[in-house]
Amino acid sequence: MSQTGDDRGPATAAFEPDPDAPAAPTAAPRAASGAPTAATGGEGGIAALLASVQFRRLWLGQIFSQLADKFYIVLMVFLIAQYWVTDNPANPALVDAAAAIRIDLETRAQVITLMATGIYVANTIPAILLGTVAGVWADRWPKRKVMVASNALRAGLLLLAPLCLLPGPVWLGLSWGYWALVGMTFLESVLTQFFAPAEQAMLPLLVPSGQLLAANSVYQATSMAATIVGFAVGDPVLRLLQKGLAQVGIPGGEFVLLPLCYGLAAVAIAGITFEEPVRIPRSISVWEEIGEGVQVLRERRSVRAAMIQLVLLYSLLAALYVLAISLAATIESLGPTGFGILLAASGVGLALGALAVAQMGERFNRRLLGTSGLGVVACCLVLLGQARGQLVPTLALCALLGVGAAVLAIPAQTTIQEDTPEDQRGKVFGLQNNLINIALSLPLVLAGAVVSRYGLLPVLWGLAGITLLTALLEQPWRRC
Repeated sequence: MSQTGDDRGPATAAFEPDPDAPAAPTAAPRAASGAPTAATGGEGGIAALLASVQFRRLWLGQIFSQLADKFYIVLMVFLIAQYWVTDNPANPALVDAAAAIRIDLETRAQVITLMATGIYVANTIPAILLGTVAGVWADRWPKRKVMVASNALRAGLLLLAPLCLLPGPVWLGLSWGYWALVGMTFLESVLTQFFAPAEQAMLPLLVPSGQLLAANSVYQATSMAATIVGFAVGDPVLRLLQKGLAQVGIPGGEFVLLPLCYGLAAVAIAGITFEEPVRIPRSISVWEEIGEGVQVLRERRSVRAAMIQLVLLYSLLAALYVLAISLAATIESLGPTGFGILLAASGVGLALGALAVAQMGERFNRRLLGTSGLGVVACCLVLLGQARGQLVPTLALCALLGVGAAVLAIPAQTTIQEDTPEDQRGKVFGLQNNLINIALSLPLVLAGAVVSRYGLLPVLWGLAGITLLTALLEQPWRRC
């Protein structure tokens, strides 16, 4: 790759695919509204991006869908606490299950946590097992219809949630309704696996290449904001709906929010008007198509490198969810239960970094942005070990780490979108979601045990070393 001074568009000049990569895909079709597509270029920046009606509809669908995903977890915990865990948590079946994994059930909160773990597992299994397969079908089916159907079916599924409160048989010491919620969560996660790659593959069809970096920045900032808002206000909103509708004689108000959010997401996305490329039916198996997605990673170095960076980043962020507890424990004014303050600081930094990349990212080479993000994350990990016990420096470093994460993640995601052939994007994004979900799961399981064995400082340095090595493998000293 070489940086030139010619008069090409900013996105083209900033990043070239490998010269030995397969031929680029044909130009994407023009949106029905007349807006330029990913192949036609366009001005960067958030203001120009939001001028597109089609992007605003897709973005609005993302906002409602992301909020619904967060509200879903809050609702499950809310229902467990309201209907299945009484003031006396001594359920013999739960006590036996907890003893098998060496957990003491002495408080109501511990019982709620254990039962919520069943919900988390049901939500995670499809994300790990089905992401790549769902990506294949996201390429086979019209993407807009996949997203609309996913949201509409999730809304319909949540309308059945009140039935789980009806009395019925008990299995393994727990009401059938709890197991029904676990099954519902599994199905909800399955539908989500189809939505995610279709959404990621659709973005380059609606957004000009010159605005794609800004679009991914907006998406990243929206995702972080939805996480903060969804988990922060979910419980109060559910309680408000429950009590407010009960006062006018309507029970079960807590069940209204999720079908409404998913339904609004479906309506917003259904309003998108554009012509997708016509798919020619192919008589090959799903596994052969998955192999085609893997082949894209083998042949296109830029896509492969960006994928590795994203998987590494999400592994680091998952590990930091656990390490934040140990970091907070070293700060007298926080204590271990105050770890959320550190995570919130990193979230604020990530959102600010996303906005900065949206406004100025097209001025810089994508590969250098990614390497710079890795370097910032590595430095922050080292310095966090040195700042242990100091609140203000730790908060500042967590925020700076979030900025570095945004500078790394957004150009990497944009590179994958631009350099993946249009007819292979669903497969590649399905594979990406699979790898990221595994990357999120393993550190959550291992990080606590590793810190307990070796201590916080060696773990931070080890993570910093891996991050720095990944940055050096990009050979930033070469001309790009």
